[in-house]
Amino acid sequence: MKILVVGAGAIGGYFGARLLQQKRDVTFLVRPKRQAMLADSGLVLKSPAGDAAIPAPPTVTADKLGGGYDLILLSCKAYDLDSAMGDIAPAVGPGTAILPMLNGMRHLALLEERFGAGSVIGGMCGIASTLGDAGEVIHLAPFAEMKFGERDGSISPRIEAFAADCTGCGFDFTPSPRIMQDMWEKWVLLASIAGSTSLMRAPLGAINAAPGGAEFLEGIMAECASVAASAGHPPSEAHLGRLRGMLQAKGSRATASMFRDILRGAPVEAEHVIGDLIARAPGPVPLLRTVFTHLMAYSAERAR
Repeated sequence: MKILVVGAGAIGGYFGARLLQQKRDVTFLVRPKRQAMLADSGLVLKSPAGDAAIPAPPTVTADKLGGGYDLILLSCKAYDLDSAMGDIAPAVGPGTAILPMLNGMRHLALLEERFGAGSVIGGMCGIASTLGDAGEVIHLAPFAEMKFGERDGSISPRIEAFAADCTGCGFDFTPSPRIMQDMWEKWVLLASIAGSTSLMRAPLGAINAAPGGAEFLEGIMAECASVAASAGHPPSEAHLGRLRGMLQAKGSRATASMFRDILRGAPVEAEHVIGDLIARAPGPVPLLRTVFTHLMAYSAERAR
């Protein structure tokens, strides 16, 4: 497949680099500054799964972008989605699949409205990564996975083709017949961990050890799960058990990227990850509302 990866940051840079290592046909859509950096220093990965350095990876800027792509891997933050949709528009043809790796669900409707429902497939990834000061992709933990599938549950030829390209690339992947359930379960996990660590400004272990902390963590997980259930995608008991284990782990230093974004004064995906969950809630979700008020206050102060 001819693949366009939007951005060469912590997510797109990692998966795109692993695909390139196996000689897949990958081009990164980047800003001019990032293009110059990659041309000069290459795409560098620092990873417990194996370091890599790819000299002068293929890149293109939005003003030079043409068509002919089979798949667009969309790995931007939710607050950059509008500009990203404008950037990729010249690359989207009748047979182009758009595979978003964004969190939550709100982006699906926005992409459908712009490009048509048939262009948008379901997807999610699990990876802990960030960009270093020199622009290198720093993989923070050994795991890296991707799931993708048609939203009607079918395994189509385009899903099979992308799965073939992922084979042997050094990350876990699943062509999933239950991708909407996968996405909802990830949303419950992410909103629980991001909401709690961002609000409390502390890792899970510290929250769990604080007075009332364990009850707070259990409560926010229950609120998130109730929204998923009302949408027809109740998290499985196995998924909730794994999430509860993460939330209750003694001494855990686990946080979420949203918490780390706050620490460095960066924008956060408050409306996409928390606000949209509240909008879909069948009843009161007071803990999520407290988290959302906090994040929006942070965003307002940041904008001042």
